[in-house]
Amino acid sequence: MKKIIFLGLFMLFAVGNINAQAKGKPKSIISTNAGIRKFHEKSELEGMQKGQLLELYIERINSLVNTLPYIALTHKPGITMQDVGIPDNSENIKALDAQQENTRTFLTATVEFQRLMTPYADKGNLVSSILYYESMLKELNSFNE
Repeated sequence: MKKIIFLGLFMLFAVGNINAQAKGKPKSIISTNAGIRKFHEKSELEGMQKGQLLELYIERINSLVNTLPYIALTHKPGITMQDVGIPDNSENIKALDAQQENTRTFLTATVEFQRLMTPYADKGNLVSSILYYESMLKELNSFNE
């Protein structure tokens, strides 16, 4: 019986310790899912169906919306406030959390709109838009270098 109680208490403390460590982990300024998988050539995009192009278009919007507001601080996902010299205090964490929640809300509405309206777009305009967004993302990757 003592072994069961001891084991139970040990597991309780172990789980509590793991949760405490997760809460103390510095938060990334730019979401780590803000990247894109691949850059494309115009000929490659022209060979795709509109549904595929729409997904690429949305992926690039997601990446830009999650990156552009922060380029004065960083342009790379995974960088924390501490990495750029911002105090990791409750006020700054609260501000970052609020901004990230606002970004999620904005992206949800934007993606809903894009899924509704963009299928009516001219395929050539969609390809040009994707290439333009990709050029912006390439520029961001070479920012400050």
